[in-house]
Amino acid sequence: MGDVAMSVPVLRALTSQYPNLKVTVLTRPFFEPFFRDLDAVSIVPADLNGVHKGVFGLYKLSKSLKKQNIDAVADIHNVLRSKILKAFFIGTPFIQIDKGRSEKKALTSGAVFKQLPTTISRYAEVFNNLGFPIDLSQPTFPEPSILSDKLQAILGGHGTKWIGIAPFAAHDSKMYPIEQMETVIETLSKNYKVFLFGGGAKEVEILNGFQAKYNAVINLAGQLNFNEELDIISNLDVMLSMDSGNGHMAAMLGKKVITIWGVTHPFAGFAPFNQPDDYALTADRVKFPLIPTSIYGNKFPEGYEKASGTIAPETIVNKIISVI
Repeated sequence: MGDVAMSVPVLRALTSQYPNLKVTVLTRPFFEPFFRDLDAVSIVPADLNGVHKGVFGLYKLSKSLKKQNIDAVADIHNVLRSKILKAFFIGTPFIQIDKGRSEKKALTSGAVFKQLPTTISRYAEVFNNLGFPIDLSQPTFPEPSILSDKLQAILGGHGTKWIGIAPFAAHDSKMYPIEQMETVIETLSKNYKVFLFGGGAKEVEILNGFQAKYNAVINLAGQLNFNEELDIISNLDVMLSMDSGNGHMAAMLGKKVITIWGVTHPFAGFAPFNQPDDYALTADRVKFPLIPTSIYGNKFPEGYEKASGTIAPETIVNKIISVI
C-alpha cells in the first residue's frame, strides 16, 4: 500500500508538468481511491485473484491494455508479474524501476550505513528514462476534503488541532510498544483531538480501549470506507505513523507526518514524501547496532522486537507539538 501511495506525488508532478500526457495506472481495485484527485489519470483494475491470475491471466490483461494504444510503459513495481507483462509488450518501450537491491542488501548487512535514493526518486527516474524528467522540488497537493455529514458527526467540531495516530504495522518489529504508545495518546489527548487508525479485529479492540479511557480520543478503525478515511486524513494537522502505509497516505495528501522506526530505517529510502529528516524518529543504534536488520522489518535478531521503545514517549509528543 505504501508503494502505491508514494506513486501519487510523482504522477501529480508528471501530469502537471506534461499536461498533454494520457496516463493509465494499472493497480489493484482497492487502491483506486489514491488517484481520485488526479484528473489526467485513469485506472485499469488488475484482478490478480480472478481473471488476471497466472500467466494466461496476465496475457489477457496485456491484450486489454494494448487496446488503449499505450505508447510506453513505466514499470515502477518490477516484480514477477510485471516482468511477465513486459514479455507481452515486445516492441513497446518498457522501462523498469531499479530497486537498488544490491545497495539495500549492503545496508541491511551492515556493510554501509548511508542514505540510499528514495523510492520516490527511483519512480521519477523511470519517467526520466522514458523521456519525461520530473521536478519534485515544488510539490502540490489537493485541498482538504469537504467532510460529509456522517464524518462530521463522528469527528465532532474542529476547535483544536487534529492528530492522527496509526500505531500498527505489518510486523511487530516495526511497531512502537503499545504501552508506550498509550502514554503518547494519553498525553496528546489532554490538549488535542486524537484520531486512531487501524485494521484487524484485534487492533480495533485495542483502539476501542483507548477511546473508552480518554475523552478526546476517537477510534476510526472499522468505521470507514477507504474514501472516507482519506477524507479525514486530508483534514489532519499531523499524522503519527509507523514505517507503514498510513504515513505514505498522509504524505501524498500534503500532511505533516511523524514516523517511528524500529528495525527498519529511513536510509533504505522509504520515508514518507516531502518530510524533513527530523520527522523520522529512529531507534537507538548504539543499543541496536544492526539496524536496519531488513528492508521490510520481517527479519531481525532476537531482542530487537521492541527496538523502537528506545524512543521516549516524551520525544514523540514534543516532536508532534513542535510541528503543529
